[in-house]
Amino acid sequence: MIKPTPNPPHTDNVSPYDCADPKKLHEAADRALDYHLNPPKDPKTPRQPSTMFAIVPDINTESLLAHACESLASASIMASDLAGFLDSPHRNALLGIAQIIMLGELAVNRALDNIDPQ
Repeated sequence: MIKPTPNPPHTDNVSPYDCADPKKLHEAADRALDYHLNPPKDPKTPRQPSTMFAIVPDINTESLLAHACESLASASIMASDLAGFLDSPHRNALLGIAQIIMLGELAVNRALDNIDPQ
């Protein structure tokens, strides 16, 4: 039996890049690689952090620890209250998170005691 087409069919070896300048293609490839793999070290505009929730740089450590302690106490109570509305296993996970918050609160309280022993 004779096939109507050869196996594989004959094609012309024509590339769309034959007429392009190889030097320009190489330069374009270098620019693309540099853009993705070597970002500029010094950005043109320095990043300005948001001051919406900024902490004053010269605030004392005791004030920071007292605020952290109050925040952790509030988070612990919120997590414990919310755990009362959930069923297992989500309740158990939230109680574990509440316990970690409470351990953080204990550590902050100890740090406050070390700064200002009573």
